[in-house]
Amino acid sequence: MAERQTALVVCPGRGTYGKAELGYLKRLHSDKSELIANFDALRAEGGQPTLSELDGAERFSPALHTRGDIASPLIFAAAYADFLAIDREQFDIAAVTGNSMGWYTTLACAGAASAENGFRIVDAMGEYSQSGEPGGQVLLTLVDEDWNEIADLRAQILALLATIDARPAHALHPSIDLGGMLVVAGNEAGLEAVLKEASPTPARDPLRLVNHGPFHTPLMQGSSIRALALPAEWLHAPTIPMIDGRGHIWRPFVSPRETLRRYTFGTQILEPYDFTRAIQVAVKEYAPNRIILLGPGDTLGGAIAQALIAIQWRGLGSKADFQAMQAADPVLLAMGREDQRALATG
Repeated sequence: MAERQTALVVCPGRGTYGKAELGYLKRLHSDKSELIANFDALRAEGGQPTLSELDGAERFSPALHTRGDIASPLIFAAAYADFLAIDREQFDIAAVTGNSMGWYTTLACAGAASAENGFRIVDAMGEYSQSGEPGGQVLLTLVDEDWNEIADLRAQILALLATIDARPAHALHPSIDLGGMLVVAGNEAGLEAVLKEASPTPARDPLRLVNHGPFHTPLMQGSSIRALALPAEWLHAPTIPMIDGRGHIWRPFVSPRETLRRYTFGTQILEPYDFTRAIQVAVKEYAPNRIILLGPGDTLGGAIAQALIAIQWRGLGSKADFQAMQAADPVLLAMGREDQRALATG
């Protein structure tokens, strides 16, 4: 038997369950009917549409399927089921990380929460975000077409955010550092201002994210207060190392429950999430042979590649370098892609 490879597992955030992913659970995880049934039962207890109903809908509805209380549990269930499908005879999971909402999936994959309690957490947070604070997110690109960061652009954007945030009735904050992109969040006045005033870049114009709240900013205070009332016993030390949105490593057996609870339901909700740093810390600390991106979707792949290019991991210096590496011997395996999924599941 070949020696097992080490793998870093990455859990996706919001925005990854789209039209192409409709039916993901039914198509790819019919063997996990008991797991999905348990999640369905938890949804039914709260009078919510079940995952089976939502995933099995005749057509994708942007107005419905992108809602926080709908998208979040669908993404969690798909990602966690993908995690269970990884071939453990081929891969030894060295660590787990995730982007934004993916932190809650990370908790379950890394053993810091049971599958059911992880689902309860993400279901609750999806509901809080959908019914809670007004506002949203805008995606700004920091890199050129070669996926290298444009000199001084980050400083210019941060200065613009501070200027807009200082205006009366405006709120605007950094939200997520996402590889070669920066997600900013604020109230409607702040978002309108940044969409008008941010400079376009060669890669992409500023983009308003549909049905996203002002995540990872002080505007989420109400959601944090509600989350801190969730049962503390839902969380405990992980069994697999996990890297959070600061690049901090939570290690097995030595991660206090209360500290993890305060981070998950306080710091993580109210302060910027640095996914770039999480990826960079993970590959430096654990030197994985492969990076496995859980589904649904594969849109996070570019951000992962850009985070790696920024530190010249394995000599990567550009988008072309990354594409060449993937063509020769793919390091990043996106389970939302049929060809790469087969490499992760055996």
